[in-house]
Amino acid sequence: MATLKLEIVTPEAKVFSQDVDIVYVPGSEGEIGILPKHIPLMTMIKPGELRVSINGQDTFMAVGEGFVEVTAETVTVLTDMAVKEQDIDETAAEEAIKRAQEALKHGADIGAEEVASVEAALQKSLAQLRVKRRHHH
Repeated sequence: MATLKLEIVTPEAKVFSQDVDIVYVPGSEGEIGILPKHIPLMTMIKPGELRVSINGQDTFMAVGEGFVEVTAETVTVLTDMAVKEQDIDETAAEEAIKRAQEALKHGADIGAEEVASVEAALQKSLAQLRVKRRHHH
């Protein structure tokens, strides 16, 4: 069966580089499924769940904002966060959500740039919790 090369890169490191059967990314307009020989595409992704299938086994990750570039043979995801489901700290994510929600309650006291930063952090933490809780065994 044909495969495609998936690379997931954050500002810190390349966190995933492997041949996969299919990858699903949280596109800005909805989930996008990418198979080998997909038409070239570049689009934004939003915080959410990235799912990879390798030999019938699914792997899940929480990803942040970024971009995905697709060619016939490769998928490159550039994102500000990528955390494998098993590496998500549920307690830390819950605490980050509480801190962000508290900061947003006082939105008038902080500038618009700080509000945007807090909202982005909130979305990434929510994405981690959704992935962890959906696949928690």
